[in-house]
Amino acid sequence: MAGALSHLKVLDLSRVLAGPWAAQLLADLGAEVIKVERPGVGDDTRSWGPPFLQDSQGQATRDAAYYLCTNRNKQSVTIDITQPEGQQLVRALVAQADVLIENYKLGGLAQYGLDYASLKAEFPRLVYCSITGFGQTGPYAPRAGYDFLVQAMGGLMSVTGRADAEEGAGPLKVGVAVTDILTGLYAANAIQAALAHRDRTGEGQHIDLALLDVQVACMANQAMNYLYGGTPPRRLGNGHPNVVPYQDFPTADGDVIIAVGNDAQFARLAGVLGRTEWAKDERFATNLARVANRVELVRLLRELTLKRSTADWVAALEAAEVPCGPINNMAQVFADPQVQQRGMKVEVTHATAGAIPLVANPIKLSATPVDYRQAPPTLGQHTDQVLQATLGLDADRIDALRARKVI
Repeated sequence: MAGALSHLKVLDLSRVLAGPWAAQLLADLGAEVIKVERPGVGDDTRSWGPPFLQDSQGQATRDAAYYLCTNRNKQSVTIDITQPEGQQLVRALVAQADVLIENYKLGGLAQYGLDYASLKAEFPRLVYCSITGFGQTGPYAPRAGYDFLVQAMGGLMSVTGRADAEEGAGPLKVGVAVTDILTGLYAANAIQAALAHRDRTGEGQHIDLALLDVQVACMANQAMNYLYGGTPPRRLGNGHPNVVPYQDFPTADGDVIIAVGNDAQFARLAGVLGRTEWAKDERFATNLARVANRVELVRLLRELTLKRSTADWVAALEAAEVPCGPINNMAQVFADPQVQQRGMKVEVTHATAGAIPLVANPIKLSATPVDYRQAPPTLGQHTDQVLQATLGLDADRIDALRARKVI
């Protein structure tokens, strides 16, 4: 069955992560996505290695694994938009598109006549999504914005890292470009909302998404703790600001995560630990009391968890229905039977490398499942195909454009 969004055509003028992530999600759900890249260079992440994809002869290609993570189910077309003929080609593609995604700096596409203001009158049904570091308005709008920078400015690093009194204290970024990914997810949602509006009114619109806005929004309970309580939250290492115990604990051979979400779970934890009296101890009986007595409780728990291995604790705690688990590296993640059963690794056939692994899309739809139609494309892999099939250009015209380095 065709994907849920198979009726849509998306023009992806974005690069790196946030925009491509949004476009890939739409593509996974069935949309036709054409990725427009710079001739000879392509998306910046193609060179962000190692590791680099190896071809069928075992030789390194020019495409990094980073690029592969966010560009499947797309067609790659190389067009030089700095040339007038290149701009005309892109406009011709826009004429057949439902959605355009771009993440140029503020005003970056205006000089080519490819900004929303330039396209709106001619293509009133177009949904145009702009992703920038700081948005289309405000004093920071002209600045370039990157995930690491925005994790800092948006408050995430103020709550990530060991507490000030601990060894190794200080702010840390998250180990994945989470602000970019969240922005891509917000973008895909916003695009579908704009398309729903267009279905009712016939009108497209401009979506203005900023990494900083997304990061602030995704501070969630930490932001609300501040807005309502008036005190900026502080770094707690792996601890939770509102729930205790909810962090890592050392074991005889590693670490275990214990995530107690309510008082009944804590009572069962106390039983497994041989400290049933804790469930009635006024210092620990309620979550409010445990938060107030965090330091003492965590100290006592660490003394006990050191006595058994991680596997022993996980088995005992799971049997008592206490949420827990190990801290897995990526090898352990993909060896995990739950991850395997859920199909979180897939294989696709790449144009030059043969079968390659990809991380699967986590969405499970019963009627219109995600479809892995094609591997991330090589640079310009579909240029001729798209120009012929979509724009109706013949071979002579394509050869002439290539000779003039327009494509």
